[in-house]
Amino acid sequence: MIYRNLEECIIDLEKNGHLVRIHEEVDPYLEMAAIHIKVYESGGPALLFENVKGSKFRAVSNLFGTVERSKYIFRQTWDAVQDVMSLRNDPIKAIKNPFKYMGTGLAAWKALPLKSDSHPAALQEISISDLPLIQHWPEDGGAFITLPQVYTEDPDKPGIMNSNLGMYRIQLNGNEYEMNKEIGLHYQIHRGIGVHQDKAVKQGEPLKVSCFVGGPPAHTLSAVMPLPEGLSEITFAGLLSGRRFHYSYIDGFCISNDADFVITGEIYPGETKPEGPFGDHLGYYSLTHPFPVMKVHKVYAKPNAIWPFTVVGQPPQEDTAFGQLIHELTGDAIKQEIPGVKEVHAVDAAGVHPLLFAIGSERYTPYQQVKQPAELLTIANRILGTGQLSLAKYLFITAEENQPLSAHHEVDFLTYILERIDLHRDIHFYTQTTIDTLDYSGTGLNSGSKVVFAAFGDKKRELCTEVPNVLNELREVEHARLVMPGIVAIQGSKFINYTEAQQEMKDLSDAIQAKGPLPSCPMLILCDDSQFMSEAINNFLWATFTRSNPSHDIYGVNSYYENKHWACDNVIIDARIKPHQAPPLIPDPTVEKNIERLFVKGASLEGMRL
Repeated sequence: MIYRNLEECIIDLEKNGHLVRIHEEVDPYLEMAAIHIKVYESGGPALLFENVKGSKFRAVSNLFGTVERSKYIFRQTWDAVQDVMSLRNDPIKAIKNPFKYMGTGLAAWKALPLKSDSHPAALQEISISDLPLIQHWPEDGGAFITLPQVYTEDPDKPGIMNSNLGMYRIQLNGNEYEMNKEIGLHYQIHRGIGVHQDKAVKQGEPLKVSCFVGGPPAHTLSAVMPLPEGLSEITFAGLLSGRRFHYSYIDGFCISNDADFVITGEIYPGETKPEGPFGDHLGYYSLTHPFPVMKVHKVYAKPNAIWPFTVVGQPPQEDTAFGQLIHELTGDAIKQEIPGVKEVHAVDAAGVHPLLFAIGSERYTPYQQVKQPAELLTIANRILGTGQLSLAKYLFITAEENQPLSAHHEVDFLTYILERIDLHRDIHFYTQTTIDTLDYSGTGLNSGSKVVFAAFGDKKRELCTEVPNVLNELREVEHARLVMPGIVAIQGSKFINYTEAQQEMKDLSDAIQAKGPLPSCPMLILCDDSQFMSEAINNFLWATFTRSNPSHDIYGVNSYYENKHWACDNVIIDARIKPHQAPPLIPDPTVEKNIERLFVKGASLEGMRL
């Protein structure tokens, strides 16, 4: 079905059992987010909040909560989009199979935006305070837009075909923002809007910004798509929706004629205000920092407009399904961009950006009997220099040999690496570099380090499948628990500072070394709670790789430097929470209790598992 607007999508989902209406009044302060999380975790439907306290507008969430529901929404255009994306990655396919790809020309025509000389007649002007001001977590700095489509044009080449449509955090109130006149615009590094603002600053002019909310679901997904060079988000929005992107201009600002809401305004050179804190997709609060402030020009809404939102927090959340959807649509794009790459998996359980698993090829010296990473190191450098992949801190990379391997099967993949890695040769650090803006494990905003674990060759060791006795015998080791083959979690005392941590790690590594070699356990994790760390692989992936900075938090048994290369017998990662890191997200127990009223008999969510 081709949706002209969000309402048509909601009606279709409800008719086919994919959406539930919530009739009761719900508070946008914490309650709506808490309800969303409960329903998402139970694999439940999309939610239409019909009675939002303090606003006349309805709100919808969990539209993309499952890949199956997302594919249902895009069922009529899915195959055509995959064909077009496939041709972008490999145009020769059209020559080899012309009849299969005949429809891509029509699909591409639908991708072209359509300008109207007039804007929708029913569009009404409102204020920021009229919107559903949804606050998700107790310590958030205010209400945020979590599914915006932020539109800007290239100041040097104005026009929709040189535009950027991105999903950047928008703070609506709180902090120092003047209500109805200012909002916060948070964008991270490697984002298209930054290029546009940089050009505007050089011209000494404000950058015009339009924030679209709602409209056909394809428009929302398009704002987060990592697209091939030359394919804009606006054209992809038309392609995925099966209908051209309709737009017009008011006061020099681009207006999406399909959106439910539009906020227009300008960001001026050098003007920032504190933005945040905000619960983010890593599972912590991103802290307060200066970001561009947007001077609100006008706010528009359609009659009966619907406000879409999502909730971000410790993965998995709804953005997990976003990621899976993007992976299926983009297909082999990464293979075309980086020669030799077979697969790259940004691990969602670790918050996406902190941890990458990759499979490459190893073709440099097939004639040599000794197998070791060579081409893999070249590929690793390409991966860590490509777009948002460059924000990663940890990259584990290998090349499959004599057995199928998937980077998406986390335990099997790590097992394969740990069985083959030479810890004296295969660990490579990058220090004093950039990491994700939301990652507070580093040395400052956007600042930290990276490490590559590159393993290739014959199997070198059998991995332990229980905690080695030698660890249980050490007084320096408490509550040792097996995480997975070859990885053991050790519970440590509270982290105080790096001076004390270095001494603690020296004592631990010396004690292990004194007992003799421990090849079956190549990786040890020092943590605050070894039971939590060992209960589920997702706990290990999240806590380890979001709470450590490779250059500062990786230690080793019998570690040494040889010609500036660091090596060890066993890796120790200090994954304890550090004082400078952002606090984790903790739900409000009172709110958790209050929302139970919606799940009891006779209520809108009756029968849904809490």
